[in-house]
Amino acid sequence: MTKAKQVMTVKEIAEYLGVHPMTIYKYVQESKIPAFKIGTSWRIRKESIKKWMDENEHKNQESA
Repeated sequence: MTKAKQVMTVKEIAEYLGVHPMTIYKYVQESKIPAFKIGTSWRIRKESIKKWMDENEHKNQESA
């Protein structure tokens, strides 16, 4: 049994969200997406992305 990845790279998050990796880098630099560095590489917790998506989905629904 393979355990699902809990911490993902920018490229993996970009693929998960269906956007370009540069979009993820931009969001990380603007502190829109919670992330942390290991050495020189950014890492993002999958749980944090799910929470971020839920929060933004609710914001978009409220403004519609």
